[in-house]
Amino acid sequence: MRFAGLLPAASALLFFAWLGAEVLRGGTQAFDDRIRMLVHANATPALTMVMRAISLIGYPAVLIALAVPAVVWSVRMGKARWASRFAISVAGAEVLEQLLKLVFHRPRPDTFFGLSGPMGYSFPSGHALVSFAFFGALAVFAAPRRWWYYTAAALPIAAIGLSRIYLGMHYPSDVLGGWAAGTVLLLSVAWARRVTAPSGSRKPL
Repeated sequence: MRFAGLLPAASALLFFAWLGAEVLRGGTQAFDDRIRMLVHANATPALTMVMRAISLIGYPAVLIALAVPAVVWSVRMGKARWASRFAISVAGAEVLEQLLKLVFHRPRPDTFFGLSGPMGYSFPSGHALVSFAFFGALAVFAAPRRWWYYTAAALPIAAIGLSRIYLGMHYPSDVLGGWAAGTVLLLSVAWARRVTAPSGSRKPL
């Protein structure tokens, strides 16, 4: 089943293509506005402080800065193959984010709490995409097939995505698009790892 690992990636790609088309024609606007207002209606000062801290950790520049020492340490520990896959996933996510934003040109929403909005376009969310690649790669390549690693990775991914909606920095569909694009990227790298590994060492994704 050499190509079985591509099926989830293909599904995520189809979802992203559908979502992107809906974004371009404005089909997600009612959904986005409803979720934004629902989340904002439950805001509190304490929660806002927490969400701002989580969002800060999730900046692509911060995650890339954290990835560099992890890659260097892994190479020194003799885990160059792991380091290369991790680096490709994180760096690839940043490149993919910039390319997709240029394609969709979606303006950002009005932010909440009087915060200054970031520069650039809105779809997909870079926080969602790069954090998915960062934490997802740690789980997939460090401990494949261990469900608690995937659970641990899902928590910061979800929190970072929610923080962007809570603060008004992104529409919910931006976050979903970032997660979908991150899924495609990460599973593609994982599949490439499997098919290029020696036949005796191949493992399921």
